Amino acid sequence: MKGRLFGVGVGPGDPELMTYKAVRIIKECQVLAVPARGRKHAVSYRIAAEMIENMEEKEFLDLDTPMTKDRQILDRNYENAAGRIIEELEKGKDVAYLTLGDPTIYSTYMYIHRIVKAKGYETTIISGIPSFCAAAARQDDSLVDRAEELHVIPSSYGIEAALNYSGTKILMKSASGISEVKRTLEEKDGNVNVKMIENCGMPEERIYERIEDVPEQAGYYSLLIVKESEKER
Repeated sequence: MKGRLFGVGVGPGDPELMTYKAVRIIKECQVLAVPARGRKHAVSYRIAAEMIENMEEKEFLDLDTPMTKDRQILDRNYENAAGRIIEELEKGKDVAYLTLGDPTIYSTYMYIHRIVKAKGYETTIISGIPSFCAAAARQDDSLVDRAEELHVIPSSYGIEAALNYSGTKILMKSASGISEVKRTLEEKDGNVNVKMIENCGMPEERIYERIEDVPEQAGYYSLLIVKESEKER
């Protein structure tokens, strides 16, 4: 009998935000996989390890993914990762691929998931709390009210046009170009309210209440919540 692949969302950073189902699936799987070079470099692994005992005793797949936008390099990496997972599935072992937040939102896992699924193996996605929902909760406010729209935007691909959308904008993947993102938002000249949270739910968490407070360099796990000013609503 072949094994099954689970894409497990471990939530945004606070181990207590992991779901019961995520914890159960990780406990039951014989093999753990992460998109990092070794357990100690995998944030998703460290989060889960705070809730699950003896994780170090499980078999481990190091599926490091290069930080590039080159599709050929990425596609080769995804194929290689899928191949290594399939080797374990063929042995009848279940594999839990641990990912931050929710696997369905800008997750490396999904590219691997589709390859494995297309080859006929059983795959299951275990939802996790998305980072932007946790960030809104940490700021003690909602993301949207009544008929307001919510837009989730990968800001590493440019945000100028997206900032004209009505409602609340979530700017993800901001870290590498945070200076440019900050300048673009400052040009809105008071028409938006901006808050940034870095490393939400982690010991290194930082919250910035105004765009002028946002640093010129930010950690990889940073996102901005951009709302229209009260007079624009």
